Amino acid sequence: MAEIAIVPDAEAAGELAAEQIARLVARRPDAVLGLATGSTPLTTWTALARRSLDLSAARGFALDEYVGLPAGHPESYRAVITREVVEPLGLTPSHVHVPGDDGGELAGAGERYEAAIAAAGGVDLQILGIGRTGHIGFNEPGSSLASRTRIKTLTEATRADNARFFDSPDQVPRHCLTQGLGTILDARQLVLLAFGEAKAGAIAGAVEGPVSASSPGSAIQLHPKVLVIVDEAAASRLQHADYYRFAWDNRLPFEV
Repeated sequence: MAEIAIVPDAEAAGELAAEQIARLVARRPDAVLGLATGSTPLTTWTALARRSLDLSAARGFALDEYVGLPAGHPESYRAVITREVVEPLGLTPSHVHVPGDDGGELAGAGERYEAAIAAAGGVDLQILGIGRTGHIGFNEPGSSLASRTRIKTLTEATRADNARFFDSPDQVPRHCLTQGLGTILDARQLVLLAFGEAKAGAIAGAVEGPVSASSPGSAIQLHPKVLVIVDEAAASRLQHADYYRFAWDNRLPFEV
């Protein structure tokens, strides 16, 4: 089962996630990181930046990218990753990729992205958030547990959640390129973060619900090395929260 860390707030979660990345990079300076966007991982990037690590040799692959935004749009995930991750952390820009950024045709972008990840040796540590619909990446309910990087249509709930980043809801794209659930599960370690009451249902489904395409986040139950970091509000619907706290407080030195 996943390791569950219930922490006081998003800042504490960011410190814990940053520690996972720092340990990895200390062992392997050219580690391959799976990069999530949105507000959830921001405290992780901030905490990591404070450590002043040399990340110039690290490689990165974004989880997803919108389809249809013009080049250079400030809310494209290429722009977001550059602004929030690459520049603050000192990553080498050419080492960081987003789906569809290779200049090829959209129709084959998923297959080419899969090939690029494989050529890099696979993702060592994947940072994840989770949406209200239970999606990880942009794998909306109904996504195959074996799915690979591909084009997906976003739900109206996801578009509404992301509208805060745009001038109007109508500007939010309806399609995206996203790593599949199968692609995500290929990473050697997963670190999933969630904060707030609005994410409590999705977290309960991901951690304790049945593994189902209707709850895409539940795919993490199929992975052998997962750390879920949540605040008290996001943990509020977990039935076994007391056990998770006990297990985390009594973990062995070599665990997590």
